[in-house]
Amino acid sequence: MNQISALLERIKIFADERDWQQFHSPKNISMALSVEASELLEHFQWMTQDESRNVSPDKKALIADETADVFLYLLRMCEQMDIDLIKVANQKIDKNALKYPVEKAKGSAKKYTEL
Repeated sequence: MNQISALLERIKIFADERDWQQFHSPKNISMALSVEASELLEHFQWMTQDESRNVSPDKKALIADETADVFLYLLRMCEQMDIDLIKVANQKIDKNALKYPVEKAKGSAKKYTEL
């Protein structure tokens, strides 16, 4: 069993032990994921680019907790919808490589429609 599979199983057991399956519809999990992503974003609000790269150890620990929340909800969403996250992530990188060819996108923050 790989690490992702083991973590998915652990999340499932955690939720099952608490009888949370009834609340974990894709709709509810996507909403919770959005909330957690916003909580992650809140730690960076009003920071400069440099400040966001050089947070204190205490701030980094808080950011790590929110990052974990986002990751866990995303994994739970994938488990509920039978989505292979690694597979679809690789497919998305392939799609993005076509939309953002190196010769056009290198060093640019433009959207693919503007390249």
